[in-house]
Amino acid sequence: MKSWKTTTVGILLFVMAAATAGVALLDGDPVTVPQWEVVVAAFLAMIGLSAARDNDKSSEDVQAKE
Repeated sequence: MKSWKTTTVGILLFVMAAATAGVALLDGDPVTVPQWEVVVAAFLAMIGLSAARDNDKSSEDVQAKE
């Protein structure tokens, strides 16, 4: 993990969205439904943030390819 800060934020974002959907799914109220589009958006954000580089890292620090 070359950019641990942005990767951590992405993972936490997805975990929070998935946990919220899990609560809505398991609350026993048939009227409450999970917002799956939010979970999918959080998953895609996690992927993007995992590929991003921290602001305080240079290309040389993370050994980026040219």
